[in-house]
Amino acid sequence: MTETTASYRTAAAIASAVLAGELSPEAASAAAHRAISATNGMINAVVDHDPSLSDPQIETLARRLKRGERLPLAGVPVLVKDHFHVKGWKATQGSRLFEDFVATSDDLVIERMRAAGAIIIGRSNMSEFGCKGVTTNLLYGPTRHPLDHTLTTGGSSGGAAAALAAGYVPIALGSDGGGSARRPAAHAGVVGFKPSGGVVASARVVSQVGVPGPMARTVDDIRLFFQVIRGHDARDPFSVPPIPASVLPEHPNLVWSPKLGLGVPVDEDVAETLERAVAVLRSSGFAISNTDPSWPEGAGEASLMPLQHADLAAHFGDVWRKDPDLFDPDIAAQIEAGLSLTAADVARASSMSTAVAAAAARFFANGHDFLLTPTIPCVAWPFAQLGPAEIGGVAVPHRGHAVFTPLFNHAFCAAISLPAGTGRAGLPVALQIVGPRFSDDALLALAARIETALAAAGITAAMPR
Repeated sequence: MTETTASYRTAAAIASAVLAGELSPEAASAAAHRAISATNGMINAVVDHDPSLSDPQIETLARRLKRGERLPLAGVPVLVKDHFHVKGWKATQGSRLFEDFVATSDDLVIERMRAAGAIIIGRSNMSEFGCKGVTTNLLYGPTRHPLDHTLTTGGSSGGAAAALAAGYVPIALGSDGGGSARRPAAHAGVVGFKPSGGVVASARVVSQVGVPGPMARTVDDIRLFFQVIRGHDARDPFSVPPIPASVLPEHPNLVWSPKLGLGVPVDEDVAETLERAVAVLRSSGFAISNTDPSWPEGAGEASLMPLQHADLAAHFGDVWRKDPDLFDPDIAAQIEAGLSLTAADVARASSMSTAVAAAAARFFANGHDFLLTPTIPCVAWPFAQLGPAEIGGVAVPHRGHAVFTPLFNHAFCAAISLPAGTGRAGLPVALQIVGPRFSDDALLALAARIETALAAAGITAAMPR
């Protein structure tokens, strides 16, 4: 944030100051717009920030505050991933196909953000349809890492992650269908949360695998954001009835799984950084054993990706055949892959999804409260590449960086990524914490304790805090 709001770097601090009359919503919003204007040209995290669209929200908020409403996100400037519908704003999904689309209504999650007093100031960049591990698209171009403009912040919520790391806003709304909020947060040195499937209602992320993904610079702000957007809505067919708050045990049973039982390669600097972080947690009093989950044979992102490819083919295959130039070539390749699938291929991937969910449920039912893993096996790589060619000295496919997050989408688990130090070239490394479905409150309480313990040991990310 800029100097004029230097004392209000978190969403909680901004809302508190606005409610106390110490900070005007106009000043908070204007500071965010100035910060974006100053450096976004170098990182391309934000594709649109329009005061003419955000200012009317401030006028509405002023009337509500005058009536005495106590709003948890009063005056907090927020960026929204280009995936979500915000009335009167474009929502392109990073695609030329929707270049001129303007939303006529708010998504369900946007309704809740507005009700809580948040000020939506712009849209963050994303990969086309949210289906790449780097944030590049033909419509807006690549998002670059704030620490090194030759590198990526991952995808698909890479714009949100970069914007948070650059200090534009304290919270941002991403989405997570396979790690799209957690992995970019990990690369950028911020916090990304995947709520349990069905806990946050949305008209745009209608499944239990893909969910709205709150992103922030601190766990406390994630908790605040989550309390605002959680809850059942009958307009989302996958939304679950209200669930009771889960409580963190006094001495939770934590498990550290450095390769998640998948035998995947991890870069040495990432492995060493996370082993140090886990050692710090153990010395801080956390009980952490070493155990790997037991997954069904063949489990991994590759066995699940046919579901994404088939979905792209079903939605866009006909348009792609007529006008392939509308599509990012990387997305076109996925559409082609989807068109070549058989019904049996899709059924096998669906069966694997169910088997993964069952395996995760058994793991947590077996006395394990929470699972600790890497969020990513490598630090950020050049944005022009889909992924690093090697990880841990081993040649990997372009999705080799995405191995630690997707299984938990299919398991409907709650999961969060926290900064846990730096690796090569001072680039952020992150720890993923996973809990069983509906453990969201307890997971966030644990994440806050872990964040505090790591910070006390001087283990932070390289981003401005």
